[in-house]
Amino acid sequence: MGRVIASALAADGFDVAVAYTGETDLADATVSEIKTQGRRGAAFAADIADHKEVRALFDAVDDRFGQLDVVVHTAGINHPVALTELDLADFDAIHRVNVRGTFVVNQQAARRLREGGSIVNVSSSMVKFAPPGLSAYAASKAAVDALTRVLAKELRGRDITVNAVAPGPTATAAFLGSTPPEEQEQLAALPPLGRLGSPGDVAGVVSFLVGPTGRWVNGQVIYANGGFV
Repeated sequence: MGRVIASALAADGFDVAVAYTGETDLADATVSEIKTQGRRGAAFAADIADHKEVRALFDAVDDRFGQLDVVVHTAGINHPVALTELDLADFDAIHRVNVRGTFVVNQQAARRLREGGSIVNVSSSMVKFAPPGLSAYAASKAAVDALTRVLAKELRGRDITVNAVAPGPTATAAFLGSTPPEEQEQLAALPPLGRLGSPGDVAGVVSFLVGPTGRWVNGQVIYANGGFV
C-alpha cells in the first residue's frame, strides 16, 4: 500500500522520500517507480518507533529535499489471535509500531511541516468492524484515530490538515499471502461493491486529502472500504 501511495503522490507532482525497515529491495523498487514519474525519490532506513532514528530520518529528508509538504504514515503490523490467547510480547510489539510509531512520526511531522502542509495516517476499518482476533490491532488503530483528531486541533493556526484513512480488507501482497482464499472470498462479498479494496483505492483518497481540493477536510477518519462497515 505504501508503495502505491508513493507512486501516486509522485504522479501528483511530489518528490517522495520513502522510509523503510528491512525490505531494501522493495524500497529501491519504490524509488524507481517514483523516478519514472519524473520526480525525485530516495529511500531511508529507520525503526519507525525509535524517536532518535525518526528524528535522523527527518533530518536526512530535510537535507535532501528541503522542508516537507506532506507526511503519509503507513507503517503497521498485526498478529491475529484471540484476546485470551495473545502473548503480551506480541501486544507490545503491535502497539510499539502502530501507536508509538504513529506518535513519533506525527511529532516530527508537526514540528517540521510547512504551512499549508498535510499529515495522513493509515488507520483501519477494523476499529469499527471489530472482528474476533484483532483486539490488539483494532485498539492500536483506535489510538491512531484519536491521535489524528487531537493533532489536527493542536495545529490550529498553521494551516496544516491532519487526517486518517481507514481501509477495509485490501488486496495487498501481504493480505493475499496471509489470508486463505475462502476467507478472501468471504471478505470480498461483504462490501456492497462486491470486491476487495485495492491499494490504488486507498492511494486515491490520500491524493485527495493532500491535494488542493481536500483542504477543507481536517481532523477526520475517512473510511475507504467500499461500504464494508
